[in-house]
Amino acid sequence: MANLALIAQAAPWVFQIFFFCTGACLGSFFNVCIYRIPEGKSVVTPGSTCSCGQPVRWLDNIPVLSWFLLRGKARCCGAKFSIRYAVVELLTGLLFLASWQLYGLHNPPLAIGTMLLCCCLVPSVFIDLDHMLIPDIFSVGGAVMGVLFSCLYPQLHCIEGNGPGANFFSVMESLLGLFIGSAAIYWIGVLGEAALRKEAMGEGDVKLLGCIGAFTGWQGAVFSLFGGAFCGLLFLLPFIVIQKLRPPKSSGDETQSADTPTVGLGIHIPFGPMLAFGAILYLFLFKDLTDGYFQSVTENLRLLLRI
Repeated sequence: MANLALIAQAAPWVFQIFFFCTGACLGSFFNVCIYRIPEGKSVVTPGSTCSCGQPVRWLDNIPVLSWFLLRGKARCCGAKFSIRYAVVELLTGLLFLASWQLYGLHNPPLAIGTMLLCCCLVPSVFIDLDHMLIPDIFSVGGAVMGVLFSCLYPQLHCIEGNGPGANFFSVMESLLGLFIGSAAIYWIGVLGEAALRKEAMGEGDVKLLGCIGAFTGWQGAVFSLFGGAFCGLLFLLPFIVIQKLRPPKSSGDETQSADTPTVGLGIHIPFGPMLAFGAILYLFLFKDLTDGYFQSVTENLRLLLRI
């Protein structure tokens, strides 16, 4: 650790470039997962291919850069491909870079744990946006990974020491986050289903919040749930207002399509991106503030119980 600190102080750009490039390369792999996993295809074979069936050359598969160098068009046939490929790669690289910049020097296990959680969140978000589902390999698999990582590195939950006691309390913190996160969103879904008389929360959302809690503890799970919901409401509110202010279409108006999207009560909206956004906000902006708040609330409750 001392050697890492010396290198980081002498040449900070070494780690910055390394973690950004690592994240961008993983983002390229996540693009494959986002496309193939919902269709039940292997993410290993075959290699990357163009829509015309031609294999993509390694020179045309450089994360982020290739899209701009090719101007969004395949070299072999000229077919356009979405800028989302570059967005996913850039987003993952930036999340890795931010994780290292924020936690790398004083708490490397927390930085690596944050990167691992981002590896679960990024593909989950885009698959949920496309298919309204979150594969278990990212939610359940991520939860298991979070508990195991907590067992090996108690620093993930800011627990000092490396003895059996520290490992035990770290695992308990992870499991508490997993169960509280899953239970909270599950019962919100049950109450919403009773009120709306239709499914209000998918099982994938329940598992994803459990995964978030396994890495962040119950404080992060609670913040991700309510913070993500609040940010989602702020994002959707303008669309709801515009929709309400728009004059109603007459029954004979052919411009009103039956497929015109609407936003409102009871409309299915993917909640996974909101949970992921809440988790990102917690980890990169509000972790200390949130943990301090919950700690003060817990201490006040203890004082009241003593009285």
